[in-house]
Amino acid sequence: MADAQHRAKRVHTVRACGLRPATPCEGWPALTRRSFLAASAVGAASLFGVLALPGCSPSRNIVVEAPPDEATIDTKLTFFGFKYEPLNVTAIETILRTYMDEHPNVSISYEGIKSRPYYAALDKRLSTGNGDDVFMVDHDTSLVYAEKGYLSDLSDLPTISTFGELALSQMRASGAVRYVPTSISAFGLYCNLALLKERGLTVPRTLSEFERACDVFVEEGIVPVVANNDISLKTLVIARGMAPIYQAEDIGEAVHPFVDDPAALATQLRPGLDVVERLIARGYVDAAEALQTEKTADDLDLFAAGDRPFMLTGAWAAVRVRDMAPDLDFEVHPYPILDEGPLLVVNVDTRVSVNANGPDVAAAKEFVAAFTRPEAIELFANSQCSFSPLAASFQPEEQSVAPLADAFKERAVIGSDDNINLPVWGATRASVVALLEGATAEEAEAQLFKHLSGEEDGA
Repeated sequence: MADAQHRAKRVHTVRACGLRPATPCEGWPALTRRSFLAASAVGAASLFGVLALPGCSPSRNIVVEAPPDEATIDTKLTFFGFKYEPLNVTAIETILRTYMDEHPNVSISYEGIKSRPYYAALDKRLSTGNGDDVFMVDHDTSLVYAEKGYLSDLSDLPTISTFGELALSQMRASGAVRYVPTSISAFGLYCNLALLKERGLTVPRTLSEFERACDVFVEEGIVPVVANNDISLKTLVIARGMAPIYQAEDIGEAVHPFVDDPAALATQLRPGLDVVERLIARGYVDAAEALQTEKTADDLDLFAAGDRPFMLTGAWAAVRVRDMAPDLDFEVHPYPILDEGPLLVVNVDTRVSVNANGPDVAAAKEFVAAFTRPEAIELFANSQCSFSPLAASFQPEEQSVAPLADAFKERAVIGSDDNINLPVWGATRASVVALLEGATAEEAEAQLFKHLSGEEDGA
C-alpha cells in the first residue's frame, strides 16, 4: 500500500482541453520504477518538466516520464514516431518502461502523432538540428535522410541476425543498415460478411468477382467501397502493377529495371491506375468522400456503421473496428486485384532509426537493440495486427485478419521496396489523388512519373 501511494505521488496532474487529472490508463500494465502519463496534446513545452498544453488533438499521444525522486538519471533520450493509437502506445510504454527498469540511469520519453503531419514535423526537427535521438521513418524518408547524413548505421546491432529474409532484403538494400523494422504490416480488403451473405455473395477472390459484388450494391444505391485519402487506393495500384514482378522466379532480377528508372516504374504501375480509374467511374468509390476521408479515423467510422460491404486499409485497424462495432461480422482478406486470385500488399515497417547527429548515439542504439528483441517485437507487432519481421515469425492474434496469413507466405507484393531507389509510396498517393480529383489514368501516369523523378513533391 505504501509503495502504491509513493508511485501515485510521482504522476503529474495535467488539466487541458477537458482532460481529467492524469491517472494510469485502464488496461495498462502496472507501473514499476517509473510512472507515466499518456496525454493527448498538440504541444508540450517540456517532456520532463511542467507540461504546457495549448490545445488538444486525438492524433497526438505523448508518454511522459514523471521526474524521478532521486538524481540517478545521466542519460535522457527522446523517441518520436507516428504511432499514436492507445493500443500501440501502450506497447511502446511497456517496452520503454522495461528498458528503464534494466537501466536505472536512463530516462526515455515517447511522442507520437498521426503519420502525414508527423513527417513534416520530423523533417523540421532534423533540418534544424533538433532531431530526436530515435525516430520512425518510412521508405521515402529513409532515402532522403540517408543522403543527408541523418541516419546512423545500425549494422552492428546484436539483434540484426534475428531478422528474417524478407526484412533483411529490405534493411540491407543499400549496404548499411539505416533502420530496423518492428513489424510487417499488411493491407487488405475488409469485408462485411453479413451484407455479403444477405445478397448471396461470398468474399471476392478475383477482380471480376469483386466488380460483380460491387455492382450488386451500386444497383441498390450503396457506394460499396470505403477508401481513405492515403493508403487505400495507392496500395491497389501497387498490387496490380507490381504483381508480375513479385511473382517472378527471381524477384531481385525482376525488380532491377525499376531501381532508378522513373519512366519504367510509372509504366509498370499504369495497369493499377487503370483499375482505380475504373472503380471510380463505376461508382464503387465516392471520389469526393475519399478525398476527405482520413486514414484510421473517418474510414473506420464509415465501415463500422455496418452499411458498407468493403473497406480498403491496413490490417492494423482491425482491433479498432472490433472495438467500435463488437457485433460487426467482418474479416480482412487479401486484395482481389488479379484475374487469377488474391494478392497481399505488405511493407517492412514500422522502421526505427537513430539520429546520427544526436548527443548520445551509443545510448540510443542500445535502446533500439532492446526495442528489437524478440519479446518486444512480438508485443509491438501484435499491437498493430501485423506480422513479425523476425526469422521466428508469428501471425497476429486478432482472428479477423487470419485470412491474410496464407497470402503473406505465398502471394505478397512489397508496397515500398527498398531495392527501388524511388519515392514510390508518396508518388503513388499523389497520382491516386489526381484520379480522385478527375484525372484520367493517362494523366495520373504522367503525374506519377513527375513525382518519381522528383519534379514534384509526392508526400
